[in-house]
Amino acid sequence: MGTIFVDNLEPQSGTSLTLGASGDAINLATGATAGFGKIGQVVQTTSSTNISTTSGTFVTTNFSLSITPTSTSSKILLTLNSVGQVSSSDMNLDIYRSTSSSFVSGGKTRGLVGIEPANAMMPMPIIHLDSPSTTSAITYTIYVRNNSGGTSSFLRNDMLSSFQAMEVLA
Repeated sequence: MGTIFVDNLEPQSGTSLTLGASGDAINLATGATAGFGKIGQVVQTTSSTNISTTSGTFVTTNFSLSITPTSTSSKILLTLNSVGQVSSSDMNLDIYRSTSSSFVSGGKTRGLVGIEPANAMMPMPIIHLDSPSTTSAITYTIYVRNNSGGTSSFLRNDMLSSFQAMEVLA
């Protein structure tokens, strides 16, 4: 087997360059980088089932999804698109990761504070990049808490909320 040294490869015609034949594996040497950073997979769940709480500690919403990273170096981009409503106080949302038994996005952020008038609905988005360092299945779950009395509602019956996990390849 020989070695070819080149500084640049370009297709003979068009804009597509093929390396290997169908079924071949293209391997990189240890320490070599390919500049990937592409999305490997996307998992999504949706819900419009109302969840309300008066709890001052985080409680599960059962709004969750599972993803299995293909590499320990992959990152998981989590996005939540939702609406919250509070009767007289403020609320927080957070994401819990099953493999670490902990919140992955802070536990103190994602707050909905001081809505006027009472019972107004507000967007409650979360965007978080997690580094789970595993190839085992991970379940991410949204948790909610009410911070100072009243009732907090999340996942309104009349609005569709979505929760996505995207594997970002290293």
